[in-house]
Formats: sequence, C-alpha cells, structure tokens
Amino acid sequence: MKTWKKVLIGVGAALLLVIIVGITVYQSRKNLVTVQTGKVQKQSLASVVSASGEIKPKTYVNIGANAFGKIIKLHVKEGDRVTKGQLLAQLENVQSSADVNATRASVQAAVTDAIAADAAMNTSLADLNRAKSDAAHAKLDWERAQGLYGAALIAKQDYDVKKAAWESADAGLAQAEAKVAQAKAQKDSMDKHITQNEANLTRVSDVLQKTTYEAPFDGVITNLPVREGETVVIGIQNSPGSTLMTIADMSVITSEVKVDETDIVNVHLGQPADVTIDAIPHKVFHGVVSEIGDNAIVRSTGVATSQATSTSEEAKDFKVVVTLTDPPADLRPGLSSTAKITTATRGNVLSIPIQALTVRNAADLEPKDLRKSNNNVQAAASAPAEASKQKEEVQGVFVIRNKKAEFVAVETGISGTTDIEVVKGLQDGDEVITGSYKVLRTLKPGTSVKIDNSAPKKEDESS
Repeated sequence: MKTWKKVLIGVGAALLLVIIVGITVYQSRKNLVTVQTGKVQKQSLASVVSASGEIKPKTYVNIGANAFGKIIKLHVKEGDRVTKGQLLAQLENVQSSADVNATRASVQAAVTDAIAADAAMNTSLADLNRAKSDAAHAKLDWERAQGLYGAALIAKQDYDVKKAAWESADAGLAQAEAKVAQAKAQKDSMDKHITQNEANLTRVSDVLQKTTYEAPFDGVITNLPVREGETVVIGIQNSPGSTLMTIADMSVITSEVKVDETDIVNVHLGQPADVTIDAIPHKVFHGVVSEIGDNAIVRSTGVATSQATSTSEEAKDFKVVVTLTDPPADLRPGLSSTAKITTATRGNVLSIPIQALTVRNAADLEPKDLRKSNNNVQAAASAPAEASKQKEEVQGVFVIRNKKAEFVAVETGISGTTDIEVVKGLQDGDEVITGSYKVLRTLKPGTSVKIDNSAPKKEDESS
C-alpha cells in the first residue's frame, strides 16, 4: 500500500476518534448543571428578632388641667430639668382664693358660736345643780311641815306655804333640766356647723390648689403646648381636657418596638438586645427586654385587637419594651430606633447557609422503579391518600455525592443571620448546594452537577 494512502487512513481514523470523543463529552455535559456550594460546618449561632419603634422614657406623665382658668404664669420652658415639688404653672385664682377666705371666716364664726354654746351649756348645768339643791331643800321643809301639821304644831297656812315652795322648786328643777337639754342640742348643732364649714373649706382649698401645678417627680419638660394667657379647660366625658405639659423621667430610657406576630412567641423577658438609634449612627446600645404586650396591635391602624369593633385579617404586631442599660445623656423621647433581640444562642453546632434549604414533594423523592410500581397499583389506592402524598412536602438540602445532587431530608434548629442549625441529616464537612435559587427550585435528585463557586454575574443575580 502506498504511503499517502496510509497517511490518509491514519488522518481519517484520528478524525473519527476526535468526533467520537467530542460526541461523548457533549453527551456527558448535556445534562450537567452548574451549581454553587457551601460546607456543613460547626459554629456558634444566635437567633435574632429585629423590630423598629421609638425611644421613650419608662416613666412620663401628661399634666392636664384640673380647673378652668387662664394661665397667668409659666415657670418652666420646654427642655428644662425640674425637681419634685418645683412650681410649674399658675392659673388665675381670684375667685377660688376669695372662696377660701370666706369659708375660713365661716369656720372661725362657727367655732366662736360653738364656744358660746358650750358656755351656755355650762350655765345651764350650774342652774340645774342649783335647782336640784333648792328642790331637795324644799322637799325636806315640806316633809317636816307634814309631820308638824299632823301633830297640830303649825298652822294650816304654814303647811300650805311649805308645800307650794316644794312644788315650785320641783318645777324649777324640770325647767333647768330642759334648759340643759336645749343647751346640749345647740352645742351639737354648732359642732356640726364647724364640721360642715371645714368640709367646705377643704373643697374650696382643693379648687384653689388645682390652680397651681407642681412637678410630681424629677425629670425633663419634654412637651409644652400652652402659653401664658391661654385658657385651659378640664376634661369631660368624650372630650379630653387641656394638656399643660409633659414631664419625663429620663433616668430610665426604653426603646418601645413592635414585633411581628410570627416572632413574638420567641421573645421572653430578660433577653438581651442591641438597640440602634437613627439620630446616633454607627453606635450600638445594649438593653434587655423588660415588657411584652399581651394584646395584638393591628399594623395599619395601631389599634389593639381588644379595642377593635370587628375582626381583621391584617398583619398584627405586639409591643415589646427594651430597657437600655447604657443610654446617652442627651437622648430625646421620640427618636426612631431599631432593636435586635437575641432570642436563642447555640454554641459549636452544625450549620448550613439558609439558602441551601429547599422543599420537595414526597412523591417526587421516590426512586423511579418504586414510582413505577406505585403507578401500577395506583388504581388500588384511595384517591385522598394519593392526593395527600402529592401535597406532602419534605424539607431538605441537596448534597454533592459522586458529582451528583442527592436530596437529604434534614431537621433544623435556630436560624442565625445567614446560617441555620442542622439538628439531624448531615455531617460536618458535607458539601451542600446553595445556589443559584433558580437551580435549587428545579433541581432533581440524581442530577449531575458542576461546581462553580466564582462570583456570579450581575445578570444571574438579577434573574
């Protein structure tokens, strides 16, 4: 055979070999899926609930008007620090002062009348004692006269005189007793007048006192919506009264936040929290959960469900109060804040990236031969049982084994910011598929995969 023929045959064989190899590689890569992966590793996790709200003092009070009148003097301005008992405001008090003076004079007059009634009663008692003595003396004279008259030793006229004297003395005694009773009644009446006037004095004094406002505790004037010369009114039913000012005790500062109803079950008293304040960027303050609301609050209206007149399917929040342990001195109520509450911690536990978790229907995870067998006996199975199996979802991850994606069901624990605890199903060092999201959503067990952990393109991120 000629040389050129041998060369031609060799070239053709090599070309055929290249074509066969190319076809083989193409077929092997035809069903290959590119994925990103992460490692199962041990680390410490912290579950955090984040909620927003505002800064509030733990203790504050709105000082409202207790009387109707014009403000004649404001002794403080907004932002002032005050001490307990310090004078804050003064209302017009001409009429109330006059009422106090008049009622005090009435009390003094009633006391004077009571003293006079007491003296009159003492006089009546003295008259009663004298009448008793006179009656006793007259009775003895009459009894002696009776004996003498019976012995015919005195005349009938003398006997009649003694008898009349005794009867007169006895009548005087009855009169003196009546005067004592009358004097005692007058004294009791005067005592009641004193009590009545003192009660009136207490009432008008209270009205006068309500024209003067003092600080109930040490604090800061955080709101002062009125001015001197304005008229304030007290509240009545369905109509709130005037608010003079708000005093806040800034020694204990809280962050009052609203926690979503799905997270509130994990929040408990005493849990630590990190609080950030929009007005003080790049600084974190520490605190603890000190109060948890029992009533849900409708997010759109801010009304508690216990006060709502109808049921609502809207999203709801719960009030949670975080007490700051290191508040700054210049903090002001009403500043926007965000609290990150640590609800659970785990040390040195198996964890995976949260995005690796996915769910699949239980029926899709059965082996193909078992699935065919099930199809053959599907007619014998009940329709509700089949439908329930089709809807049953299994949580798990795809693990790289022999360059293929194998679905493994897992049990999870607490969730951190980017990772989640794995309680059962994986081992330290396992490689799990973390993306892309589009791949994880459609990936099937047993699919051949290619690992590419380079930074994804922007097009892939947007998709």
